[in-house]
Amino acid sequence: MDTEKSYRIAWILALFTIGYNIVEGLLSVFFGFQDESLVLFGFGVDSFIEVLSGIGIAHMIVRVRNNPGQNRDEFERNALRITGLSFYILVIGLVLTALYNVWTRHNPKTTFWGIVISLLSIVIMMLVVYGKRKVGKQLGSEAILSDAECTRVCIYMSIVLLVSSVIYEWSKIPYLDSLGTLGLAYFSFREGRECFEKARSDKYCTCGHH
Repeated sequence: MDTEKSYRIAWILALFTIGYNIVEGLLSVFFGFQDESLVLFGFGVDSFIEVLSGIGIAHMIVRVRNNPGQNRDEFERNALRITGLSFYILVIGLVLTALYNVWTRHNPKTTFWGIVISLLSIVIMMLVVYGKRKVGKQLGSEAILSDAECTRVCIYMSIVLLVSSVIYEWSKIPYLDSLGTLGLAYFSFREGRECFEKARSDKYCTCGHH
């Protein structure tokens, strides 16, 4: 096994995840605002927070490659704290806006783009998880394997977006967009808590328990 090649693949996957989340975030925020879909807009904001997380992961891969036995450094801890705080702020915004939308009986114009974006996200993130798991096993790296588990949360959030978007587009049942938004808030809260737990210790990930 070419260890250096495996680390290079892990680095490329980390950079791809960052780039993909930027594009996904821009599209989701744009179409979420245009279609007045809070769940899609919130999904886009979450993607931008995942970019912050991705930067910390990319840094971690370089650290693990250079010093396999070294504990998490201050850059990673600060990145985790900032990411965790961002998730908590997002949770507050999503919950308050969802409740406001229920109060005002607001519903999106369409959730078509939520369906398209969530389907793309599910397929792409499943491939990314597969790639991270494979390279993590090749390197015997708990850090990279735990990152693969954490990436699964992105798939869960995409499923929330897909289900709420499909059912609303098909049935136009009121408040489904708000319910989907509360689902995103739940996963965002779990991710935020996970970030702070990791920042306080040298453990890697309990995301598999989400």
